[in-house]
Amino acid sequence: MSFWDCIAIAYDAAEWLNRTAVTEMICQTAHRTPQGVYALDCAAGTGSLSLAMAPSARQVLCTDLSKFMLRQAQKKANARGLSNLRFEVRDLTALPEPDNTFDLTAAGNVLHLLPEPDRAVRELLRVTRPGGQVLLPTFLLGDASGLRTALKLYHLLGFRARRNFTAESYRSFLEGLEGTLTEFLVLPGHIPVGYGVLSKPL
Repeated sequence: MSFWDCIAIAYDAAEWLNRTAVTEMICQTAHRTPQGVYALDCAAGTGSLSLAMAPSARQVLCTDLSKFMLRQAQKKANARGLSNLRFEVRDLTALPEPDNTFDLTAAGNVLHLLPEPDRAVRELLRVTRPGGQVLLPTFLLGDASGLRTALKLYHLLGFRARRNFTAESYRSFLEGLEGTLTEFLVLPGHIPVGYGVLSKPL
């Protein structure tokens, strides 16, 4: 089993330790979901962003590499009585959907884990329709002021970050991509979140 399979049941408790940033990330995502969109959430974990998009979206495709994470996400959706979510195992860097499928796409707190985060964003842009948006909140481990003990425990369990983004380096990364960076926020917390919004050109 992967690291993410092993911690699926405890994942929400781990996010609670950084609840200030995570709660604001969820609120920002809900605010940026237009009515009636067809949305995709990649590397969804236990579905925080998918659940935030669902009240406004026509349908949300909630995806992750870990089926155990998706089971937790589905339980949360069922508990809230949400029926407009689908749950599928997906590799963010190799999506099967055709070009221009979704009105809104998202990948939260995953780009710092990937060896080629630019490849993942290109894939999200590919499946986003022209004029649509890509939501990319990501932990800024390089600006973290707390939870050092928790991060050390994660390392012992097998967690490895590939990038220790700071607000400056993450913004620079996003500005170098194909989409247009239309918004960039820093959400404060023990581990801050850099919230980037890319628009796909018409």
